Amino acid sequence: MALIHAKAGWVAALCLSMAAALVLVAPPLAEAAISCGQVRSTLAPCISYLENGGAPTGKCCSGVAALNNAAKTTPDRQQACKCLQQAAVSIPAIKENFAAALPGKCGVSIPYKISRSTNCAAVK
Repeated sequence: MALIHAKAGWVAALCLSMAAALVLVAPPLAEAAISCGQVRSTLAPCISYLENGGAPTGKCCSGVAALNNAAKTTPDRQQACKCLQQAAVSIPAIKENFAAALPGKCGVSIPYKISRSTNCAAVK
């Protein structure tokens, strides 16, 4: 009987050790790889369009496409959304209707509306 209890204790200890090892090697929760500096620099060629309208430049549209390609995960898209909102606040001359139209004018589809009122936490 003592041998059975010893084996049971050993099996329990082994299971706990394996569970602890899995916790240690499990990947961390996803964090955004995109920084606001990256978003600002990528979209800097768009400022004239965002303030004045018209047609976005080729460099602007290349930046929009590059940012969209870089934001492949939910945390990246949420971070890009937040950065776009911060940029809109820091540059008051940006017109929201031009910002919302920018992806379409560049032929890029993004999964959320570019707006100061977008709930970035809900972006998937």
